[in-house]
Amino acid sequence: MCLAIPLKLIEINGTSAVGEALGMTREIRVDFIPEPKVGDYVIVHAGFAIERLGEEQALEDLEAWKEVRDAL
Repeated sequence: MCLAIPLKLIEINGTSAVGEALGMTREIRVDFIPEPKVGDYVIVHAGFAIERLGEEQALEDLEAWKEVRDAL
């Protein structure tokens, strides 16, 4: 089973980007996302953005991740 987390793109440089969520930042690849823009939310798996998400869905998913984090 694979789990992916939504990240908000805060910096883009060609096919590389920096995503942020829950106080962490990660360098990721955006090769699979057409025309990525700063501010987009994307699902990231294995270092690659694999899907763009709407803000509402991304924030709901992040809230669920917070609940998991806080339960541990």
